[in-house]
Amino acid sequence: MKDLKWKRVLLKLSGEALMGDSDFGISPEILKLVANEINDVRKLGVELCLVLGGGNIYRGISGVSRGMDRTTGDYMGMLATVINSLALQNSLEEKNIETRVMSALPISAVCEPYIRRKAARHIEKGRVVIFAAGTGNPYFTTDTAAALRASEMNCDLIIKATLVDGIYSADPKKDKKAIRFDRLSYMDVLSKDLKVIDASAVSLARENNIPLIISSIFENGNLLKIFEGKGVFTIVN
Repeated sequence: MKDLKWKRVLLKLSGEALMGDSDFGISPEILKLVANEINDVRKLGVELCLVLGGGNIYRGISGVSRGMDRTTGDYMGMLATVINSLALQNSLEEKNIETRVMSALPISAVCEPYIRRKAARHIEKGRVVIFAAGTGNPYFTTDTAAALRASEMNCDLIIKATLVDGIYSADPKKDKKAIRFDRLSYMDVLSKDLKVIDASAVSLARENNIPLIISSIFENGNLLKIFEGKGVFTIVN
């Protein structure tokens, strides 16, 4: 095994990315692609844990716009992340990758409750741990949950996998002149109010000195390329 720049990594997957070409729900093809990417990276000796969003099923903030109580909406969003986590666990275990889903909301019939020491032990044993239900509290995004769990697990890196291949000066889908940044500081992201990642997540990563990579892994081999120093991404440190 070659020397690794990042030994323990938290991968944040957006819920919207799990939809594939559908308008909602979970794409089996995307799950298979993600499982293949994770399998390739694990072969390098990287210890992986994950946080999944729930936007493909439900977003609490969108419920508010329809008159729903924010707290109720956020809890529904947390349950959506549990559904996504169980789906990905199934895809990983089809590849004989030992996986544990640990939820910040106790749902003992389908997954383990989140206990920091137990989660760390699972990772040490080579298991992939998926942290579900965000932080367990309303008003916090899954980006913030990812930064929190990465801090608790002493991760060397956070990778946020989105539908775009980095951080741009503007929305590249709307502005063809948008420029992709190769590297930014934490303060650059905060001061420029770049929306690709939650500000509280950036602040937490900054406090704990954890670099952030924003990239799209929904192209074959892109996650592996990041660990090889290749690929297209923006690094925030």
